[in-house]
Amino acid sequence: MTNEQKSPSLSIAVATGENKEIGKNNQLLWHMPADLKFFKQTTSGHTVILGRKTFDSVGRPLPNRRNIVITRDASLQIEGAEVVNSLDEALLITQNEEKQVFIIGGAEIYRQALPKTDLLYLTTIHHQFDADTFFPEFDRNEWEVLSSEPHQADEKNKYDYTFEVLKRK
Repeated sequence: MTNEQKSPSLSIAVATGENKEIGKNNQLLWHMPADLKFFKQTTSGHTVILGRKTFDSVGRPLPNRRNIVITRDASLQIEGAEVVNSLDEALLITQNEEKQVFIIGGAEIYRQALPKTDLLYLTTIHHQFDADTFFPEFDRNEWEVLSSEPHQADEKNKYDYTFEVLKRK
């Protein structure tokens, strides 16, 4: 698949720590209700594409979304989700979507999708975490900040955090 054939509105939704950390032992590193709410509001009603390990950590198809799971296991079937064997296959079956298509993890799927992505919904948790999984490096100079909302920690959200929406220049 060439860049000219990519989905018209491919987006990534991700939360990272300050060092781009996203997980450890296939689990999130924090519990941030504000980020979960932001993620739900952002992706609800859209298609989400995720890797099988990320799907396993979530444990079920996300409600009110078309779920597409990427796996190397050609025999895998998941009730409530479509199963494909590559990111290119996922993008092919979503190429006529009228709404945004979101890549929601994990690290390898983010790495493959980042060059094809138009929008990045980035939550930065202002803390450094012990992690074994990281979001790929990217050049922020290639992105325009459409919005940035800093928030302070509170009784429900342990760390300061910032919601950003970035658009590829």
